[in-house]
Amino acid sequence: MNTAARYTTIGYLIADLSRLFGRVFDRRSAHLGLTRVQWRALKRIHQNEGISQAELADLLDMEPIAVGRVVDRLQKSGFVERRSDPEDRRVWRLHLLPQSTALMADIEAVATSVREDCQAGVDPAELAIALKVLGQIRENLSQLDRASRGESSLRKG
Repeated sequence: MNTAARYTTIGYLIADLSRLFGRVFDRRSAHLGLTRVQWRALKRIHQNEGISQAELADLLDMEPIAVGRVVDRLQKSGFVERRSDPEDRRVWRLHLLPQSTALMADIEAVATSVREDCQAGVDPAELAIALKVLGQIRENLSQLDRASRGESSLRKG
């Protein structure tokens, strides 16, 4: 299959974009000593201070046990702390520690540079349309995912 034909299906194109974006991001952020999943976990905790490990696992689309290991490493590195939930002692709430602030700024700078570089030469109006289309596809897939779990249906009637 030639390159042009390979990109005629959106699934392959999105998978390639994700893989390549991740590879470039990993190379540019290697000096920070974080894995991509650790960065994603920190970002989600930053956006949702006090989130539980179970909620974080859901946001990262990971198994809770795997997220527990990620949080263990982040805690050992001094970036995150677990605090018990006052209403449910089985639940740990995740909070960023001050040391994570500088790291968050550094990793955001890497993310911004990758994002800007990968969009070089792309017309801003076309990018806006592409993002809108991809957002709708994401919403459709989310609805299909929920429907397959019996939560709702994409199609009405």
